[in-house]
Amino acid sequence: MKTKKTPSPDNNPKDGATSEKTSKNPASATAVPENHLEFFTEGAHRKDGIEVGGGFSCSDLSMRRLLAMAAVSPEGSTDPVDVALKESLRYRFRHGAPNVDIPEKDFDPPRDRRYSLARISDMKRTKTGESKQTVIVRGDLESVMNVAQPKRAQRTLLRKNAQMAGSRGYRCLGVATATVDENGELTPFQMEGFVNVRPVGTGLQDGDLTPTTEDWVRLSVWSASLRFLHWLNVLLIVLLSITGYYIMDPFFGDTFFRGIEIGYLMGIMRFIHFTAAFTWMAIGAVRVFIAFVSKDRYLRWETFWPLKKKQDWKHLYETLGFYLFLRKEGPLYVAHNPLQQLTYTSIYVLGAFQMVIGLALYALPHRNENLFWQLMALPNDWFGIQQMRLIHAAIMFIFWAFVIAHIYLAFRADSLERHGGISAMISGGVWMRRTSKPVDAPEL
Repeated sequence: MKTKKTPSPDNNPKDGATSEKTSKNPASATAVPENHLEFFTEGAHRKDGIEVGGGFSCSDLSMRRLLAMAAVSPEGSTDPVDVALKESLRYRFRHGAPNVDIPEKDFDPPRDRRYSLARISDMKRTKTGESKQTVIVRGDLESVMNVAQPKRAQRTLLRKNAQMAGSRGYRCLGVATATVDENGELTPFQMEGFVNVRPVGTGLQDGDLTPTTEDWVRLSVWSASLRFLHWLNVLLIVLLSITGYYIMDPFFGDTFFRGIEIGYLMGIMRFIHFTAAFTWMAIGAVRVFIAFVSKDRYLRWETFWPLKKKQDWKHLYETLGFYLFLRKEGPLYVAHNPLQQLTYTSIYVLGAFQMVIGLALYALPHRNENLFWQLMALPNDWFGIQQMRLIHAAIMFIFWAFVIAHIYLAFRADSLERHGGISAMISGGVWMRRTSKPVDAPEL
């Protein structure tokens, strides 16, 4: 078949994954949505080996035609993926599956790259369509996308669907095609979609849901000391909130309004509140100290203000658009994105105000003891005691709103973005796709 030279490890500059460790199996990546078509039959081929479980078409191809393109392989191939794809193909085309066997010489396996190349002389895109000489790229989804270079919107759609199937233990075979024109020249590759595959019996077992280290890279971001301070912060904020709310409005236990002895419950609550408050201030001082002496760039004071150049503002707007569902994806960060950094900086500033107001209220009965408490009590004279208490309570409610949003976004990061949210603050590491290009770190 007369064609222009097809992509290879040496002549394909588009393939960003050629430096990665070669996969022995051309099925490398992660897969698709639960409501998509399932190719396997009930018990038809669920023995040891590979099962095919649906796919996603991003072109005009039907799912059956996409499967047919993915199944093109040498005649008599014993590769488990080739066998599984052809079995699924025979099941889908019950009244005659298209011939997808090709000579060995027309198949280039994935030796030094993460995709294979197949050349077939009579491939039809539709049942009644014209037969054309076609070159099919099949393999790791990211590598195939690097060959086909789909538009950003299409690339995002493919990744999101692949991520959904990845939660079911699937990996996905990306498929792209190019035809040979009348002059024997190869047209640009077009992304067609992907097909889901996984080992039989994978199901939803945790061990199978975790992608291999060939696809993901673990980066250590949060130190053990910072994680300890974080969880101690969580405990103290909970204690301060419960006891502070009780001091403002006793919501359990006896009160003097009932005309009975109330005991020392309020005193206990105040003691817990004050102890937690001074501990919280000590943690704040330690965090400020770390920000100036730490050699870890993710912990230093520079991270409190991420907008240092024009590009940072651009990333901020893109991140905001992503959170407002105006963009399909936002810039990728290993640590915190600009919106998160500004939010945490605002919380730190708000926390400092809360500490000052708390000290001012605590200083009321001690203002005659020494000069320090006299100075700390001055805001009460400027703004009034009740106004100070009101501001103190209002900041507490702002903290509650932040905590709720923070917990939601942390779980969202773990379950959808899969970079690590809650898990990152437990283990200290985040997971990133190999070949990712985060803004705040080198390409992985």
